[in-house]
Amino acid sequence: MIYTIDCKGLKCPQPVINTKKYFDSIDEGQAVIIVDNEVAKNNISKFAESNGYKFEVKEEEGLYNIAIEKEHCDCEVMSFEKKFVIVVSTDKLGEGDDTLGYNLMKSYMYALSESDDMPSDIIFLNGGVKLTTEGSAVIESLNALKDKGVNIMSCGTCLDFYNIKDKLLIGDISNMYTIVELMNKADNTIKL
Repeated sequence: MIYTIDCKGLKCPQPVINTKKYFDSIDEGQAVIIVDNEVAKNNISKFAESNGYKFEVKEEEGLYNIAIEKEHCDCEVMSFEKKFVIVVSTDKLGEGDDTLGYNLMKSYMYALSESDDMPSDIIFLNGGVKLTTEGSAVIESLNALKDKGVNIMSCGTCLDFYNIKDKLLIGDISNMYTIVELMNKADNTIKL
């Protein structure tokens, strides 16, 4: 039996995440993913290709049906885990339109919370501390990350500057010394 994953109407990155969750849950098997836009079709195709899965795309009546097959492999997976830290210095992702930036940050944090590769720490600085406080659209994703063992920290000086220290909802209040130490000990630091 071929499993069907209906992703019609879902926004990025949800179709890829739903697809990944299914294929992570099985050793081998097939699924047909149904999407209604070319971006989702391309993203799922790239996901299948990057994982070495066989896939075929068919377009029918404005919908894309992506048939993916995962074959069983007795391969030994080598792991080279490295510690990485993410530094978030703003409450939006990228430059340009603020509304788009907020939506991109929400999407990024959600996709990160669904990722297999977790940072050891996420450090929020400057305007980024707004993401850890009341009114933030990413609290649910940050809670998921924390539940997976990610250490979440907000700069105390920054919380004080924005007068929102009492509105902190997740993570610990940190100081610049601790932040520098974490960044220096990381194998890689990603700045948003």
